[in-house]
Amino acid sequence: MGAARSLEAYETDWSRPTVFYNHTVKWGVYLVTILFLIWNVWEARVSFDRLIYGAGQAGVLLGAFFPPDFGITVTAGGIETSDRFWRIYDGMVETLAMSIVATVAGVLVSIPVAVMGAENLAPRPVYYVGRAIISVTRAIHELIIGIVVVVGFGFGALAGVIALVFATPGFYAKLLAEDLEDIDQSRLEAIRSTGASPLQVLIYGVLPQVLPRVIGLTIYRWDINLRASTILGVVGAGGIGAALLTSFDTYEYDFSMGILLTIIAFVVLGEMLSAYARRRVQ
Repeated sequence: MGAARSLEAYETDWSRPTVFYNHTVKWGVYLVTILFLIWNVWEARVSFDRLIYGAGQAGVLLGAFFPPDFGITVTAGGIETSDRFWRIYDGMVETLAMSIVATVAGVLVSIPVAVMGAENLAPRPVYYVGRAIISVTRAIHELIIGIVVVVGFGFGALAGVIALVFATPGFYAKLLAEDLEDIDQSRLEAIRSTGASPLQVLIYGVLPQVLPRVIGLTIYRWDINLRASTILGVVGAGGIGAALLTSFDTYEYDFSMGILLTIIAFVVLGEMLSAYARRRVQ
């Protein structure tokens, strides 16, 4: 009976766990959150009339999108291609080339930066430099870099490649540096005990432990560059994005939808290939 009374008292005294100290603090946080959201909506100047107008215009645009035009016509004599088809073809080939070149160059730049940014492998001053490079490249989006590079190098794929290479260490080097910091240090000490040089320690002690991760990150980064390179053309940095922007500027909305569907199919295919390759490697 005593145990039953104790259990009853325990159940009566139970209250739902909460991160707030008391009800006043809880409702105060709720009120501040709601006011903050209201302020953001007000600053964004979200107008109901504008939403209604935009919805109507979106309906008109969707109607102009269909049927999509890929520049291919099926006739009794066979399949005919127009200039639009070759614009899509050339843009996608350039996009693919940009993503591959930028991935190879970006990885070659990122691996040394990752070693510099690994606290267990680099001296403190070098570590700070490596982490600074990673932070700077992460802070600026590749689209912004594309705008800057286009001003310096002009329009074309070269500007897109440079923008993607610049953005690569912020992703690749950061993740690889974290993996390098988690490696088994006993292997490194064993190799150092033989009198190996720092380069030999990296080759025989570090590389075998992170090689699958290096390959997996490289494939993943290529997948990211493939998607990003379709956008960089909007700012003149080469790729299919340039053809997409031109089609919108000339009100060729059916052609725009054909380009968009091609980009989607291309990116989905690249995602499937990269996912398959990552599974095989890791």
